[in-house]
Amino acid sequence: MKPIPLILDCDPGHDDALAIILAAHNPALRLIGITTVSGNGGIKKVTLNARRVATLANLNLPIAEGSGKSILGAVEEATDIHGESALDGAELPEAKIELSELHAVDLIAKLLKESTEKVTIVATGPLTNVALFLKMYPQLKENVREIVFMGGSATRGNRTPYAEFNIWMDPEAADVVLRSGLPLTMCGLDVTHQALVTPEIFARLEKMGTQVSRTIIGLLKFFAKTYDEVFEIPDPPLHDPVAVALLIDRSVVRTKKVNVQVELIGSLTRGATVVDLHNRLGEQANCEVALELDFELFWKMMLEAIEKSAATK
Repeated sequence: MKPIPLILDCDPGHDDALAIILAAHNPALRLIGITTVSGNGGIKKVTLNARRVATLANLNLPIAEGSGKSILGAVEEATDIHGESALDGAELPEAKIELSELHAVDLIAKLLKESTEKVTIVATGPLTNVALFLKMYPQLKENVREIVFMGGSATRGNRTPYAEFNIWMDPEAADVVLRSGLPLTMCGLDVTHQALVTPEIFARLEKMGTQVSRTIIGLLKFFAKTYDEVFEIPDPPLHDPVAVALLIDRSVVRTKKVNVQVELIGSLTRGATVVDLHNRLGEQANCEVALELDFELFWKMMLEAIEKSAATK
């Protein structure tokens, strides 16, 4: 089968960094561009992080900076989890990839126009860029194969009791995406909290003994420390790569197609994803929701990609 062309819209971020490596170093995928959105850090920070991670992974592809605020103008940095740089814990190489002159939304449009086949958009940060693309370039919707996003939850949240951070950052953008009519897959906290970085995974990374693996260990050790301090979870969940992994092999997650809406006005629940698992509302299903993860298959993919990224140096 031909590799799936994809654009990764992200806010690096520790887990976004691993998502970049997985997207770039699995033969089932062809990463054609990276776009950035503020989330784990401010837009300048996450854009620099994307360029530095791409340099670490020995990539050569366009990277474009995107939205620094939500559609309504809100901005917040997750420094309690990702640190001041949004990617604390290890020294990353100086960025060698030049930044595109295009805005992220325009780069997405350009790549879709140039592609000879439909492109998948994987979003691992707030959905601001994706929503703006859908509004600004509605004629290109037919060029989108699928939108896969890491965000939301069928149960509890992590930014508020019921809202997951990415959706909470820009609920209006999430609403645009969920109403788009395009094929959608949601990888929320229900499934990503199963993608844990356990002591065994750290041991396997240490055994690699490469510059890339050592850098990743440093990043993930920092991530583990903050996750334990904030959420009392000693083995941190590697959220974002799950959204990439399912494109490689759909069996890595079990999904259920249901109706998903986002709460826009609730004083305590704004940004919560309302996932109607049992069709209580009687609304049309609009989204595949990932609920269970094949842990071993996921980590097989992830570790192989890390090994391959080191081998390309």
